[in-house]
Amino acid sequence: MRLLFGSRRRAAVVVLLWILLVGALASVAPALEDVENNAGANDPPASSESVQAAELAAREFPRQEGTPAIVVVRGADSTETTAAVDRIVASIDGARADNPSIAAVITAGGSDRDDLRTADGTGEMIVVPVTGDPTDTTFQDTVGTLRELVGAAAGSVDAAVTGPAGIATDTVKVFSSGDKILLFGTILLVAVILLLIYRSPVLVVVALAGVGVAMRLAETVGAMTADAGWVDVSSQTASIMTVLLFGVGTDYALIVTARYREALAVETDRSAAMMRALRGITESIVSSVSTIVLAMLALLVAVSPALRGFGPYLALGVASMGLVAFTFTPALMLLFGGRLFWPSSTRAAAGRVGGRIWERVADLVERSPRTVVLSTLIGLLVMTAGLAGYRESFDFISGFRIDTQSEQGRDMIADAFGPGEIAPSTVYVTVPDGTPTPDWTAIGSHLADVDGVARTGAQPAVGSNGTTAAFEVVFTDNPYGPEALDRVDTLAATAESAAIAAGIDDARVVVGGESAHAADIRAALDRDNLVVAVLVLVIVAAVLALLLRSVLAPLYLMGTLVLSFTATLGLTTFITVTVLGDAGIGNRVTVYILVFLVALGVDYTIFLMSRYRQESTTHPPRVALRIALTRTGGVISSAGLILAATFAVLTTQPIRELFQFGLAMAIGILLDTFVVRPLLVPAIMRLLGDRALWPSVPRVADRPEKVPARL
Repeated sequence: MRLLFGSRRRAAVVVLLWILLVGALASVAPALEDVENNAGANDPPASSESVQAAELAAREFPRQEGTPAIVVVRGADSTETTAAVDRIVASIDGARADNPSIAAVITAGGSDRDDLRTADGTGEMIVVPVTGDPTDTTFQDTVGTLRELVGAAAGSVDAAVTGPAGIATDTVKVFSSGDKILLFGTILLVAVILLLIYRSPVLVVVALAGVGVAMRLAETVGAMTADAGWVDVSSQTASIMTVLLFGVGTDYALIVTARYREALAVETDRSAAMMRALRGITESIVSSVSTIVLAMLALLVAVSPALRGFGPYLALGVASMGLVAFTFTPALMLLFGGRLFWPSSTRAAAGRVGGRIWERVADLVERSPRTVVLSTLIGLLVMTAGLAGYRESFDFISGFRIDTQSEQGRDMIADAFGPGEIAPSTVYVTVPDGTPTPDWTAIGSHLADVDGVARTGAQPAVGSNGTTAAFEVVFTDNPYGPEALDRVDTLAATAESAAIAAGIDDARVVVGGESAHAADIRAALDRDNLVVAVLVLVIVAAVLALLLRSVLAPLYLMGTLVLSFTATLGLTTFITVTVLGDAGIGNRVTVYILVFLVALGVDYTIFLMSRYRQESTTHPPRVALRIALTRTGGVISSAGLILAATFAVLTTQPIRELFQFGLAMAIGILLDTFVVRPLLVPAIMRLLGDRALWPSVPRVADRPEKVPARL
């Protein structure tokens, strides 16, 4: 440590080396946006039946390849609608020669698809399969071209391009629309809050510079590893990384600054004061970084691609921030010397220790620990009651917080044809080679009798080798709703039973389409939520046990974290679902909240408990608790405000998942900062007394009469 911070000259060398390192990496690394991979962001595991169904369709029905864009047209009467459809079809056919991504144009008039036209002729659908990866620019440009052609040809008739192709395109567009607002909004918000806390523009620059260096390091290394195929980075992960590093980075800067101020009160030499400060916080920051990194890496046990790809890049970012907090940030602080606290003086800054409000909090905990525990538990349980309205949503269209053409088209289809027409399911039945041709029509009739099925295709499509038939099934309700997802297994079971009734005992049945796709995502997430939750809690408990050398402390501390999570999720559910009317909590939001809130929320408990353990070596438990609470209260609360504010910036994003996640994290961090960490945890420790760190025994016995009212 002396080698790095023994003098201002050595500090300058550390800063220079960091700048050279980041600059060198930036010169050779590809741009992060060029290597982002959003292809698997909303996919089930590769072994899922819906994925197998898609592979079967591509193999047996090659002419059906492509993601369907659905053009829906609504006119005042059948004549107006027919004329508009003719113009639109002619326009799309004219563009096909120059755009091979448009695989076909399927209309009611050009096929036997009576289902593409309403009975009164005022509504009609045109199916346009689009080939390619929906996350590629070429695919998105093709859908954009279709929308331009449809808009120009429709005239005064209502028309929109929706369907899976339109939804996928709008999803990518919506996700990318808020990146700059997120970045600049976060920077501005953090700068303003830091200025109010520090009252020194120099300290603001130091904190933001540390975040900038860590972010650039993470982005360049992340881009290189993604380019090499080692990790996946999606646009959603990159957005959350921005918020995470600003929050965690400024937290660490606040912790370093606060301990440096304390050290300056007893050390006249700034380098010696910095080394003293770093010795005091090394254990807590290492524990904090380890907890977050391990919690992020715990996502690797998930089978859902979206969760598996989420952790490594964020773990890299937090590890980078921890390294910067121990090296670049302290060195830059020393480099500014006496001007670090400008316009305040070093002596005045060194005198800012504790605060009256935290003395009063300590008095409350000391005086009435049972009342504090009971009141905080009741409050958290009331918030948890909001889980009564909890439900998950797999409807991506309803997750857009801005108007999109895919949502407009979906509503038009639902009004004219029924909600299920937006995304029909397909049941594939494959019989062994050599099996006599079964009565496919009989199997189709059984599928039509399933509750919740509006219709099936007039005739099943038979594959190239004659052993596979595809049955189109349209539901009466929203194909992304929970009832439709539950119906997928019923369709498969019905087809298997019908095949057995036809004398085929070993037929293979898989269900494809958007409902099956969402059902497989749900099944994978149900498994991942449980596995990841258990693993994260075990990791955090192990870190706490090692840090505190205690068996008992991790148990009650983990209990407070779990209760904080349930209260957060309950209040978030009440606000977004019950009050704001969201279709449900985004399907991955709950596990994101759990991982982030436990990993980040335990940080403040770590800072408090680490200081308590340090002070308990020279003070009795009650005095040590008071010192830990008053000395960490101001800095941890400031850190919590900043972290909550940075996550709150996500509520400006036009995606339901990011809005809910940002809101939940802001709520949870504020609960941890102002309820759990300063009130509930100290009150529990006060009640436990000498047993708070059992089996560790305090070196100095408690003497109530010696507990000072002020420190």
